[in-house]
Amino acid sequence: MSNTPAYTPPKVWTWNKGNGGTFANINRPTAGATHEKELPIGKHPLQLYSLGTPNGQKVTILLEELLALGHAGAEYDAWLIKIGEGDQFGSGFVEVNPNSKIPALMDRSGAAPIRVFESGAILLYLAEKFGAFLPSEPAKRAECLSWLFWQMGSAPYLGGGFGHFYAYAPVKIEYAIDRFAMEVKRQLDVLDRRLAECAYLAGDDYTIADIAVFPWYGTLVRGGAYGDSAEFLSTHEYKNVLRWTEAVFARPAVKRGRIVNRMNGDLAEQLRERHDAGDFDTRTQDKLEQAS
Repeated sequence: MSNTPAYTPPKVWTWNKGNGGTFANINRPTAGATHEKELPIGKHPLQLYSLGTPNGQKVTILLEELLALGHAGAEYDAWLIKIGEGDQFGSGFVEVNPNSKIPALMDRSGAAPIRVFESGAILLYLAEKFGAFLPSEPAKRAECLSWLFWQMGSAPYLGGGFGHFYAYAPVKIEYAIDRFAMEVKRQLDVLDRRLAECAYLAGDDYTIADIAVFPWYGTLVRGGAYGDSAEFLSTHEYKNVLRWTEAVFARPAVKRGRIVNRMNGDLAEQLRERHDAGDFDTRTQDKLEQAS
C-alpha cells in the first residue's frame, strides 16, 4: 500500500480545486446556491428530493413501511437529485436544505409547507407524524432514539472516513485506512453485541433505529459497499449483525425503499423517480430502457 509524502500544513489553508478524488467536482468550502433551479412538485402530500444513497434509502424505506401499514397520507413523490452533477446546489434545493445534502423533504399536507432536512430528523418527523416505528413508552423510546442518533454520529466514520479513503481517495494512505477500518470494526462490534441481546436495536420491535442503521451497516456486511470492503473488514465475523441484516432485508417495504432514486447497480433495482406505487412494476430502469 503506497503512502503520500510527509505533509506540513500551511499556516493558512486555501482551497485547491485540483485536489482530486471521486467527488472533487462538487466539493467546495462554501455554502449556498450556485445556480437558479426550482424544484418540481408532484401530486402527493410528501415531496422527497433525494438520491438512493444510504441516507436517501432511510427515508424511502420508512415511507414504504408506512404505506404498507396503511397510512395513505404517507404517499410521496421521490424526485431524483443528481449530486454528481450539482443538483443539490440549485436555488430550490438550497431553500429546502441550506446544507445542500440529500435527502430533503417538503410536507405539503397542511396549510403551509414544512421543510425537513437531515435524514435522522426526517425519520423522527415522519414517525411522530404517523405514530409508527417509534415507541411511546419512555424507556423504549429513549433506546430507539439513542440508536438513531448513534447512527447519525457514527456513519460519517464509515462513509466519509473509511469509505472515502478505502474506495474514493485519489491515493491510498495506510494511516487513514487503518484508522477508519479500526473504527468501523469497533462500530460493528457495538452493533453485534447489542443484537446479541435482542432482535432489533431498540428491543423486540422494528423501529426507525433499524431503518437508519440498515442502509449503512447492513449494506456493508452484505458486501454491497465500497468494493471488496466486506472481505477487507471480515464482516462475516459479526454473526448477530448478519442475522439482523437478513431479517431487515427480507421486509418487502425495505426491498422497495432501497431501490427508489437509485442510479447504480442492477437496472431492475433502479427506480430513479417514484410517483406512484405502481412505478415499482412499470418504471424500473430495465423496463424503461427496454421500452425505448
